[in-house]
Amino acid sequence: MAGAGISTPSGIPDFRSPGSGLYDNLQQYDLPYAEAIFEINFFHQNPNPFFALAKELYPGNYQPNLTHYFVHLLHVKGQLHRMYTQNIDGLERLAGIPPEMLVEAHGTFATATCTVCRRTYKGEDLRPEVMKGIVPKCATCKGIVKPDIVFFGEELPQHFFKYIKDFPLADLLIIMGTSLEVEPFASLAGAVRGSVPRLLINRDLVGPFAWGTQRPNDVVQLGDVVSGVRALADALGWTQELDAQMAAAAEKAARKTQE
Repeated sequence: MAGAGISTPSGIPDFRSPGSGLYDNLQQYDLPYAEAIFEINFFHQNPNPFFALAKELYPGNYQPNLTHYFVHLLHVKGQLHRMYTQNIDGLERLAGIPPEMLVEAHGTFATATCTVCRRTYKGEDLRPEVMKGIVPKCATCKGIVKPDIVFFGEELPQHFFKYIKDFPLADLLIIMGTSLEVEPFASLAGAVRGSVPRLLINRDLVGPFAWGTQRPNDVVQLGDVVSGVRALADALGWTQELDAQMAAAAEKAARKTQE
């Protein structure tokens, strides 16, 4: 399970950190209140603030960091059952984690849907307009095309409910970079069997780790998330492979920039 704290090392501001969080930096959009930018009713009235934010967050503007590549390494080694992420930045996919191994609980920019006729689009189809600051319109009906991000007031994607089968099968749950404040995602921390170790790699104690309802097998690594994940990779003897994976990704990104 992962939240915005795994993406801040890539340069993406999180949502709630005082002073630097996205909610604090949305004043420029003249919103009635910060959360309105992700409210579906407000979007229908005024989509411009959301698309201004989308321009900033759109996949391709940022690169994955060590935490994303560590999860990819888990997948390569056959140790990843599924990654549940609250993030909408697409860095998990960019790190090479296959979409079927991901549950993007709050949606994704990878696909988009017309709000009127429900025609579906690839996220890349919208990119040129979003980058120019233009609200994308449907080729069929001229309705607004919205990336498949889950807004307040919308239902979670159907595949979120894979957790009903996934979590009882887990033999380890790693929770990293999340405040565990947003439901129903936060409750997933309690969905593994009672005997299963839960490892929290996070800046702060959160959720059951903060409420005094810890389980005997819970382990906590507080501090910088990247350092915590690197310590885990070191303990597993995976540091060399992880560094090699990151070096290959950096080389690929550099080649793409030159092209």
